[in-house]
Amino acid sequence: MPSDAVAVPPAAPAVASAAVAATADPRGAADRLVAGWEDWREGGQPNEACPVRGVLDRIGDKWSVLIVLTLAAAPHRFGALRRAVPDISQRMLTQTLRDLERDGLISRTVHPTKPPSVEYALTPLGESLLVPLLGLVRWADAHHAEILAARARTD
Repeated sequence: MPSDAVAVPPAAPAVASAAVAATADPRGAADRLVAGWEDWREGGQPNEACPVRGVLDRIGDKWSVLIVLTLAAAPHRFGALRRAVPDISQRMLTQTLRDLERDGLISRTVHPTKPPSVEYALTPLGESLLVPLLGLVRWADAHHAEILAARARTD
């Protein structure tokens, strides 16, 4: 499997083809995004009900993304996750794992050993996040130099 390949869950091909279509037609993707946003706003829903806000709160932080990417390779125990993301504090790793589990993106399995062993893995919902996350990671990689240059101009 190529280094940038991601195991795509069975339900993800439609998402993958939509992502490819958005790449091929960014203006059309923008129009669909704006139309969906306007439809939602005109529906009179409270801001807290916005499905995008809650999801982006979780996956929009760097720790969640790094943990999901780490677990995409294989299930990990807490210590292995800590080594894989060395600049995360134990407290932040614990909180992020709890939040990802609460949102159904990862599972936590306690093995009855002495001492107990806990393993974290992506759930099918977490695996379904890999396709759109791959698009975001590729975009970030492709545009990183431009972003750094823009920051340098404004800082």
